[in-house]
This record gives sequence, structure tokens and C-alpha cells, in this order.
Amino acid sequence: MLQSIADRIWLADGPDVSFHGFPYPTRMVTVRLSGGGLWVWSPIDLNEELRAVLACLGPVQHIVSPNKLHHLFLSQWQECFPQAHLWGPASTIGKRPDLIFEPELSDEPPAAWSRDIDQAWFRGSPLLDEVAFFHRASGTAIFGDLVQAFDEDYLRMKWKPWQRYLARLLGITALSGARAPLDVRLSFLDRRSACKAREKVLNWRPEVVVMAHGQWQRHGGSTFLAQSLSWMV
Repeated sequence: MLQSIADRIWLADGPDVSFHGFPYPTRMVTVRLSGGGLWVWSPIDLNEELRAVLACLGPVQHIVSPNKLHHLFLSQWQECFPQAHLWGPASTIGKRPDLIFEPELSDEPPAAWSRDIDQAWFRGSPLLDEVAFFHRASGTAIFGDLVQAFDEDYLRMKWKPWQRYLARLLGITALSGARAPLDVRLSFLDRRSACKAREKVLNWRPEVVVMAHGQWQRHGGSTFLAQSLSWMV
């Protein structure tokens, strides 16, 4: 259920969800913070097996949405872990007025996790803003939808031929650039803030890159992200 990336950081793949009729995989990242509590990014569907595994790692203290598209399971997790703090950028908070959030996320990490995790806020688009994260100890950068790298095996199994063609056209496959979808890229009319966030991310010099959708990168993260985010420059 949980796959170890390095010490105190794990990922878990969940079931596919439908996004405008396209099957999309789900993936979450869990970090054990210095204080022993768990930081859960982009939570997936919560079943009893996952809940039991998490209970062995520590108490869930923070539940994090990186952007307004990653909200489907927030209410499920908040109900299960009412003591945990729920976080997201203003766009997520505006989309889910039914939930109780902490103050909106931006460029600087909250004190609750600043010792372990840094973050960068990509904004400048009316369609999508996103907070990317960096787990310092493992050198892992974490992205939601601004970096997508669907592999060919997944596309052949789950997407129709015309959908696979569209995926390559949009640039969201591992072979076609591993970028944000073309419509999202074009929507960044003001790229100054996004360029600053990109610079911050590249200065992290990540070795590993985990994204919600597609093949995550075990090595060479800095080079991978420099290419994937090059459209912002």
C-alpha cells in the first residue's frame, strides 16, 4: 500500500478517477515530520488497509491539497482524522467551502513543517495555481498537475486511441515532454510569478520528482524539472 521513497517519506497509488471522461491515476505522498506526525499530500481514497498502515507510522497531523483539482477525498480524510489540519491554496479553499481549512498556502511553508518541507507557489493562470513541495531530507520534489508524465503502458490499458493521441498533443506523456497540459500552459498569461517559483524549485536541486499522474523520477530530478518547466521561461 505504501512504497518507501527514502527515510520518512512514502507514496501510495490509489484507484483511477474520471477527469472530464479521462481515467486519471491518483497518488499521494506521506512524510513523517521531525515531530513524529504525518504530513499527507493529495490524499487518495481511504480504505481500512491504508488507515491501518498509517496508524503504524504515526498520527495524521496535516492533510494537504496542492491545487483545486486535488480535493475529491478531503472530506473523507477530515472526517476520519478530525484532529488533523487541512491545508490548501486559496483556490482549493474557495472550491470547498464545506470544509474547514487552515490559512491559505503560498510561497512560504507554515511553521508546522518548515523544518522538513519547503514549498513554491506557481500562479499567474486563471485555470490553475499549484503549490509544489520539497522534502529536504530525501531531496524529493512533489508536483500535482504542473508536471504530468503518463507512461505508454498505462495509456494503452486505460485510454482510447484518440485519447492517447490527445495526451501526446497536450504534452503530458513521458515521451512528449512530461509537462502541464497545453491548455494550462497557455492559460499562464502572466508568467513572472511562475518563473520565480520555477527558479526556487530548480534551486532545490531535487534528485527525486514525484507527481500525481505518471512515471515518477527516481534520479536526475533537477534536469527533469528544468525541461518539464521550461515552457514558463
